[in-house]
Amino acid sequence: MSTLVNRPNTALLVIDVQNGVVGEAYARDGIVANIGTLVDKARDAGIDVVWVQHNSDELLRDSESWQYVPELVRRDSEPLVQKAYADSFEETDLESVLSARGISRLFVAGAQTDECIRSTLHGAITRGYDATLVGDAHTTEDLSQYGAPTPDKVIAHTNLYWKYHTAPGRTAGTVNTADVDFAEKAGA
Repeated sequence: MSTLVNRPNTALLVIDVQNGVVGEAYARDGIVANIGTLVDKARDAGIDVVWVQHNSDELLRDSESWQYVPELVRRDSEPLVQKAYADSFEETDLESVLSARGISRLFVAGAQTDECIRSTLHGAITRGYDATLVGDAHTTEDLSQYGAPTPDKVIAHTNLYWKYHTAPGRTAGTVNTADVDFAEKAGA
């Protein structure tokens, strides 16, 4: 269970599923479809969906590459957090958004696996959150020409190490989209 007090709620965190981030991503269409399924499941369960959007020189605000992919549509009532660093908590209002909603448990999906997903997972758990990675709902581009493993291996490795990640008083883990149950209590 989370180390955050009086925060019994859960949220789905959708990170950087922007045109310029996932345009060339591994298994893009399937991953985006899984994220769409998660968004629908969260909404049906009355769970907050929190959207995170990266800003950079390559992802200029209001540009086509900066926009979320057209398959995923944020509702006006759903928070949108702007970020400039890999960790979605770093110099953003994410913590205040989650705190105001009593959220201590996160399901994480989006892109890129080897940067913003990993950084945000670690950022969450070090701040006291329970953080579950949705193993078939995150992706990355192929950076093997720079010495990185191929995307399938990056994703598999991240799923493996997060499945067994631990921290005192917090839970981590990996689950697939079909098995996500937003009503299930953490650690149950």
